[in-house]
Amino acid sequence: MLFNSVQFLFFFVIVTIIYFQLPYKFRWIHLLLASCYFYMVFFPVYILILGFTIVIDYFAGIYLEKLQGKNRKIFLILSLIANIGVLAVFKYYNFLNQNLGELLGVFGHQSPMPVLKILLPIGLSFHTFQAMSYTIEVYRNNVRAERNFGLYALYVMFYPQLVAGPIERPQNLLPQLRRQHDFDFEECKAGLMQMAFGFFKKVVIADRLAIVVDDVYGNVALQNGSTLVVATVFYAFQIYCDFSGYSDIAIGAARIMGIKLMTNFNAPYFSKSIAEFWKRWHISLSTWFKDYLYISLGGNRVSIPRWYINLLLVFLISGLWHGANWTFIIWGGLHGFYMLFGIWKNQLMKWMKIPQFRGFPIKLLNILATFMLVCFAWIFFRATNFSHALQIIRKIGGISFHDKWHFALNGVEMWFCVLLIVLLSLKEKYYMKIQTKNTAWFFVLIGAIAFGSYLLGVFNNKQFIYFQF
Repeated sequence: MLFNSVQFLFFFVIVTIIYFQLPYKFRWIHLLLASCYFYMVFFPVYILILGFTIVIDYFAGIYLEKLQGKNRKIFLILSLIANIGVLAVFKYYNFLNQNLGELLGVFGHQSPMPVLKILLPIGLSFHTFQAMSYTIEVYRNNVRAERNFGLYALYVMFYPQLVAGPIERPQNLLPQLRRQHDFDFEECKAGLMQMAFGFFKKVVIADRLAIVVDDVYGNVALQNGSTLVVATVFYAFQIYCDFSGYSDIAIGAARIMGIKLMTNFNAPYFSKSIAEFWKRWHISLSTWFKDYLYISLGGNRVSIPRWYINLLLVFLISGLWHGANWTFIIWGGLHGFYMLFGIWKNQLMKWMKIPQFRGFPIKLLNILATFMLVCFAWIFFRATNFSHALQIIRKIGGISFHDKWHFALNGVEMWFCVLLIVLLSLKEKYYMKIQTKNTAWFFVLIGAIAFGSYLLGVFNNKQFIYFQF
């Protein structure tokens, strides 16, 4: 069920009203059934995959708490194998099989493995990672195993963040699912305001920018360097508004029910370095990799060469997490190299005793440089394949001031896109601070946002980008 659909509007209103009307002891059952329905709207049979991993992780958590010594690690490994195995089959099997076939083809052989004609379950990587965080935290004795099977299932399936995050930790979400939440009008207003801004970012900004991006990236051979630069910058803001818009809707919907999800974005394009960018972009995923992979590999508490390998490996796996395509792996590798280059640059400046220059001009230059690096990496993220990405880069490298622009939108609409990007960049960090305590002002503002979304929105039921992951 898409957040940007009339179906979700009715679903959200009905589910929330019933939630507050029910006695406390029945609310988790209501939310679990609603979450099952929400997921089954996409592809009903895939609820069985979720059920499979939920059952395994539930019992694994109980035994991880009961047992001691090496036996505990066995159940952790079984849980991880089950979750990663589901990912491997549905998301990576055909990719690995294709690359194995190409490798064997060099020696005149064919891959003996058949091609599987299966659809990728929506949001598989998100709820798989959330499930793994539970068993890892129980193994680390940071959280007690959940004995209520239904509550644990709700932890994995909580509908606002089921298919595209934020990827929650059990310490944050499970206690809130057990707690009684009374209706709070102030929290309701704040949640509705965040949802309204999320809808606006999706249907007004992201889906409008997508018209240009899809047209340009879908016909690269007909484009010149200038149009590809514009489309790449537009894509940077499209994917941001699309994904952060989803997060806003998810966080706002949960907040209305008294449940607080973690912040997932914090104005990432104002970052002054790649390291800072990853503290602001998809925070729930970047902290997941830090907590469960980077630190497990030793983090920076190892030799310097091993530290560099740890950083690069985390980003390569992060790229693979996003999709079974070499373009995603290269995207992750580029960010890993950016991180290493930043470390080397700081070490060289320290060794040469070059002072850190401060002030607004330097800050602005760092922001622009970081944004350009991020945009360059987005080319691989958006491109269909590696050769497609190289073609785009070659054309951008041959950019000319005499290039003629041809876009799917007319001149007025293109300038409107630019205006939306400028307003987003200037005002976004302030919109979450808008006060909603004045009820009259709240209704005026949310009414204006809703009317603006209806008037200016692109309603083509376009799926959120991160649903594919």
